[in-house]
Amino acid sequence: MGSPRFASGPRTSVRRVSDTQTARPESPEEPGKETRRPVAVDLFAGAGGLSLGLEQAGFDVVAAVEYDPVHAATHEFNFPLTKVLCADVSAPLAAETLRAAVRAGMETHAHDLDVWDGEVDLIAGGPPCQGFSWIGKRLIDDKRNQLVFHFLRLVSEVRPRYFVMENVPGMAKGGHSSILGELIAEFEDAGYRFPDESKYRILNAADFGVPQERHRLFLIGTREDQETTAASPSATVQPVPKRPSLKKLATDSTLPIGPSVWDAIGDLPNLNRYPRLRDFDEVKLSNHTVAAMDAAASEYARRLRRIDDDPKDFSHPRSWDRTLLTGSTRTVHTPKSVGRFRATKHGHTEPVSRFYKLDPAGLCNTLRAGSGSERGAFTSPRPIHPNLPRVLSNREAARLHSFPDWFRLHATKWHGFRQIGNAVAPLLGRAVGRTIVDALALTPPVSAEVVELGDLKLLELTMSQATAHFGADEAYIPAKRTRGAVPGAVQTDQEAAVDPTTTAADLPAQTESAEAEDSEREPVEV
Repeated sequence: MGSPRFASGPRTSVRRVSDTQTARPESPEEPGKETRRPVAVDLFAGAGGLSLGLEQAGFDVVAAVEYDPVHAATHEFNFPLTKVLCADVSAPLAAETLRAAVRAGMETHAHDLDVWDGEVDLIAGGPPCQGFSWIGKRLIDDKRNQLVFHFLRLVSEVRPRYFVMENVPGMAKGGHSSILGELIAEFEDAGYRFPDESKYRILNAADFGVPQERHRLFLIGTREDQETTAASPSATVQPVPKRPSLKKLATDSTLPIGPSVWDAIGDLPNLNRYPRLRDFDEVKLSNHTVAAMDAAASEYARRLRRIDDDPKDFSHPRSWDRTLLTGSTRTVHTPKSVGRFRATKHGHTEPVSRFYKLDPAGLCNTLRAGSGSERGAFTSPRPIHPNLPRVLSNREAARLHSFPDWFRLHATKWHGFRQIGNAVAPLLGRAVGRTIVDALALTPPVSAEVVELGDLKLLELTMSQATAHFGADEAYIPAKRTRGAVPGAVQTDQEAAVDPTTTAADLPAQTESAEAEDSEREPVEV
């Protein structure tokens, strides 16, 4: 099976461009608050879900560190003003190297280095979580668990005013709770304090306007010399139930009702209308189709498409083509699979593939990344579209994760879906970031400039090409199992759950029964 072919087109440069789109006016000053954009660093940044959320909260994410070169390249595309380091934090990454990246990123964000006091307002990040996850074996000695202590090391050495660490709730369960307790104690020894009500909080992205049930653990620390302790955010919406037929909305809530699955994806066109999407990840839409999408879009979708202004979004506007549907390569299913998907009821799991069929009026189940190439390159099952007998496209999944439509993913389905599943939902990241902005007593100005996205080639790079692009040490790059490729092959639903370089000869061995013998891997479609 091969990767999709990619369209050639104009390559964008990494620069700021003059404002040719509607930009919101500068934020008014609030009494007692300084007007500036705080500075943040994103460790374990992935494609940039947390980076985007922090930027929407008003931060300039001046530096980002990501181990996987493909994800780092996607981050560079979407955040061309950010200095991206493709590096292994446990190598170890030196604090001075990180500080140099901060200076470089501050310069491209037009901060005045002559008056910079050397302070970093925030270090944030989500150390890889598989060692803590209920989905995995939850091994106490998993070497990936050690990355949380490298996060601690960099926070202790760089000394930001605040830090945010995100992980899976399993970090607070069983034997792993001792690791979390030790980590909190070491942060306190390093001079950081936590909110009185709780050292950590489990937050559900659905409580913050994301149409997905997604629980994550957050540890929010405040340096002891800061006047205000950053607290956990409060819910902004009342989420709809995952399965409305089984659970009703509370009647005593004063919060607005959050978006549903259909609010997120109901305006997107039927991909089967576009044969091009069998081979490409993007297609140019007609003006008629764009107008129909705009008319059908919910308030949630209209903000992701930048039709309506979002008064709480302080991110730098991006230059993008609203007539281009991206991240939408089709998955070809067998007739048997199509029949099973069609017969599955909303809110139920299809018994053979174990794919969950979304309820259009409910929430999406948690989107997961699956395993990397060093662990067999299997993705978690993608949900079934609520009204069509197929799995979700990457763009549909991105909508359910609260990524705006200008945000691009790697052009292959495998890498693209992993980038979504690994990411902090931007709206959740925004809510957490806003608590830090409030603690800093800042009013971030709204950018009046439009940022041009990066070179499209960054979204097409293979692992080896991305490694070469960053000049990364190949010893730190995830080792991939050796498999060949069939050039030009169209991905099927069986292949959608396996390494994108699997050969046709390999596929008969990748059966559901064979997968059942390996509990670390997700079942695949046959």
